[in-house]
Amino acid sequence: MRTIDRVEIRQVNLPPKVPRSDAIQSFVMQETPILRLSCSDGVQGTGYSYTIGTGGSSVIALLAEHFAPRLLGRDPDDIEAIWKDLFFHTHATAVGAITSLALAAVDTALWDLRCRRLQLPLWKLAGGAQPRVPVYSTEGGWLQLPVDALVDEALAAKAAGFRGVKIKVGKPHVSEDVARLRAVRDAVGAGFELMVDANQAFSVGEAIRRARHYEALDLAWFEEPLPAEDLGGHARLDASTSLPVAIGESLYSLQHFREYLQRDACSIVQSDVARIGGITPWLKTAHLAESFNVPVCPHFLMELHVSLCAAVPNAAWVEYIPQLDELTHSRIEISDGHAIAPSTPGIGIDWDWAAIEARAIARHDTHARGFRRGETRRDANGVQSARNEENP
Repeated sequence: MRTIDRVEIRQVNLPPKVPRSDAIQSFVMQETPILRLSCSDGVQGTGYSYTIGTGGSSVIALLAEHFAPRLLGRDPDDIEAIWKDLFFHTHATAVGAITSLALAAVDTALWDLRCRRLQLPLWKLAGGAQPRVPVYSTEGGWLQLPVDALVDEALAAKAAGFRGVKIKVGKPHVSEDVARLRAVRDAVGAGFELMVDANQAFSVGEAIRRARHYEALDLAWFEEPLPAEDLGGHARLDASTSLPVAIGESLYSLQHFREYLQRDACSIVQSDVARIGGITPWLKTAHLAESFNVPVCPHFLMELHVSLCAAVPNAAWVEYIPQLDELTHSRIEISDGHAIAPSTPGIGIDWDWAAIEARAIARHDTHARGFRRGETRRDANGVQSARNEENP
């Protein structure tokens, strides 16, 4: 039987390519936990997740101290069993971001390994529903941008072939949001999609008020208008507006999506493969949404989401925000406003391991010959390494 005999964990920090601010925060750093599994037959698989600046070291610790030892000796094809085992092993910290992000790194590595062994791209193995998916850009819609820059970025995205752009909202007064959106709408025309994202900034009353003003602009959706934990507020908002309400990047379990869909509290599901805990629960969420006739338009991680969107029939959009370019040889392919599903075996990401090793700020390796719990050291540059010695 094939078994997992090595787990390599790295953390790489990536600054954003452009300044990114929304209604509640600035995205100053992507902490990127990366996990590579090696099997007894020589096949490897790599997975990853991310944070927007905090919690990366906690994800690494959970992976290194709790998940890696439990992976050794396991059959990598037991993806469901491994996911459940790790989830219940960390039951006291679930459901939540840190556990989900750690689970995602493991789960995506297992899927990558399976795809590589079977010589199939992820989108084919996971369903093979559509070889290309429409793509929109978020990179030019950040809240700190002045109106003229917002318009220029939207026109540039349209000229580049994108089918839409996302604009951040949440200025102090609704009139400011409307002025910015109106300028973009007038510039790009009626046939170009505009999405708006409030990043959970509003109260229920303010979200209902702003939605009323936004409606005249014919928006594709109103994203994260309220705190994700306010299920009832989302149901009230969705019932009060003609705008599709989009949620999901801040939900961490399949059951949370079920509750939103059962309560008619959203019209678009934006499950994030890292924050939901990996490919296994992402696919379940997508099919759950399909049963409610609701589209999936996932958040961030375009390099992985393009394959997942191609796998399911109800995926409507891929979000364009490049972030892995410095760590990969591959790039997402875009043609005629569509993201093209990768054809190579695996999850569709060709990692540059030399770049990963050069930029890693934390390292941890666990081998089948024994889980080795050793000291953690930092070098003169602050780089953390875990060099474990075998148990006696």
